Amino acid sequence: MNFPVESRELASGRELSFAFPMPVYLDWNATTPPLDEALTAMLDAGRRAWGNPASVHGAGRAARSFVEDARCAVAELASADARDVVLTSGGTEANNLALRSALARGGRLITSRLEHPSVTRVAESVGERARWLALRDDGTVDLDDLERALGEGPACCVALQSVNHETGVMQPIAEAIAIVHTKAPGVWIHVDAIQAWGRVQDATLGATSRSLAAHKLRGPKGVGALVLSQRAKVVPVLLGGAQERGLRPGTVDPVACAGLAVAARHALEGPSRYAAVARLRDRLEGVLVAKGALRNGSGPRAPHVSNLAFPGWSGPELVAALDLEGVYVSSGSACSAGTLEPSPVLAALVGMERAASSVRVSLGDTTDVEVDRALEAFEVVLGRS
Repeated sequence: MNFPVESRELASGRELSFAFPMPVYLDWNATTPPLDEALTAMLDAGRRAWGNPASVHGAGRAARSFVEDARCAVAELASADARDVVLTSGGTEANNLALRSALARGGRLITSRLEHPSVTRVAESVGERARWLALRDDGTVDLDDLERALGEGPACCVALQSVNHETGVMQPIAEAIAIVHTKAPGVWIHVDAIQAWGRVQDATLGATSRSLAAHKLRGPKGVGALVLSQRAKVVPVLLGGAQERGLRPGTVDPVACAGLAVAARHALEGPSRYAAVARLRDRLEGVLVAKGALRNGSGPRAPHVSNLAFPGWSGPELVAALDLEGVYVSSGSACSAGTLEPSPVLAALVGMERAASSVRVSLGDTTDVEVDRALEAFEVVLGRS
């Protein structure tokens, strides 16, 4: 086991060295550690591209080059045209921009209780205009119900995740897109692909809009993108300047864009890297299930996520106990942290009681040694019950 070494000089002049274990980070769905290359690129951009990218002089043009490089990198990742990439402050803004634009056309918003809060809160805000899809026991939306919903009256948008942020279950996105194109051509299809980019093979082609967040790709926080089809007519959520063709006013940060560009290009080979993580996820999950944990979501999953219920435990208490052992997991979406209620996604899928005892484990560039340490920590903590 590798331990970082810290040295301190004593009053006698002698040096004391000691080692301590590094924490095991298993919360990659909440955020990912930024790549060293992304940090280096951002530092370089901060020194060379501090100008306003909307300015036409040399300093502005230097800053603008980092913005456009990020746009091109996202376009390459999404198999899109760079002109159809709108840079945003992150995934929440990208989801809101898409849904608000679709809702402006009139009609109902069809979505599910499995979605991220940045989608469900918008749906809740429109009241009866929201049509909530039935869920299957495996953690996917019911496509038969999607067909029924499309036949019930005018719809403006179907909004679905590609990979669920809590269970890791992959939604039948390609099939859903085909159903909408067949049953209701012209209806806006928005795919929240934030947990999918760079982790699984892309199944989002044919959607009207797709959202991305850099910090899920080992890039910085505070920057993301909305990838549009050419038929999408966007209505700005914010009013102001002409940045991003007036679709998202506000000064774009070239430093964050430098990190986004590196992360997006790194994500091109991400699915193969994450596929190799499935072995570790399955080993960790298998041991915990053998100890009595219950898996939430039996559908096809992204290779790095496990969501488990531990009967007799409170999810937040288990998270806190593991934290003290140096293992970082979560009990729900980071965007819902601080609430006393169990995860709305899990409550809709497995009920409140089981949701309240669940934790999410999400891996990334995780090693066998880290999985061993995590299992040791789980054994210590669960042995206290």
